[in-house]
Amino acid sequence: MTGELATIEPLRYTPAGIPLLAFRLLHRSRQTEAGLKRQVECEMGGVAMADVAVAMARLKPGQAVKLSGFLNRKNRLSTQLILHATAALAIKE
Repeated sequence: MTGELATIEPLRYTPAGIPLLAFRLLHRSRQTEAGLKRQVECEMGGVAMADVAVAMARLKPGQAVKLSGFLNRKNRLSTQLILHATAALAIKE
């Protein structure tokens, strides 16, 4: 998923001492559906852990990034999805 970091919370640590970073990603793109071009815009929450969290903590809001990872529920009682980033790459503009 590519996009712009809308917000980045300060780096924190789990009780086990693992770095954890929460962020919001703003994605904008043009996609083709049924032969028609359409504008896609969405904002989603995300988290990164360990080395990825430490690396992302150096980035600033507004930075373009390419993230890899997976979607999961925000917590076991929630139906809201968040992106768990397992790799992050800053995109130079």
